[in-house]
Amino acid sequence: MITKEKTLEIVKKFGKNENDTGRAEVQVALLTENIKALAPHFEKHDHDYHSNRGLLKMVGKRKAILKYLQDQDTTRYSNLIKELGIRK
Repeated sequence: MITKEKTLEIVKKFGKNENDTGRAEVQVALLTENIKALAPHFEKHDHDYHSNRGLLKMVGKRKAILKYLQDQDTTRYSNLIKELGIRK
């Protein structure tokens, strides 16, 4: 998982202010960081199916939020995926 300091940094970067955690961009950025943080764990522990399920749930949630953002505002969506480096 990511640290509290990293979380605050992401919220400040993608939110309107430091308390804006509900914004779609902030949620996607936090999920992306959590997903990236779990990658080394799965390289070492191939058969950790319990954590793998949690990872898949995070990926699905991120996908749903990105779909919502794409439907609502395509410019915010394209800026976000470009900045996070996802969905090439």
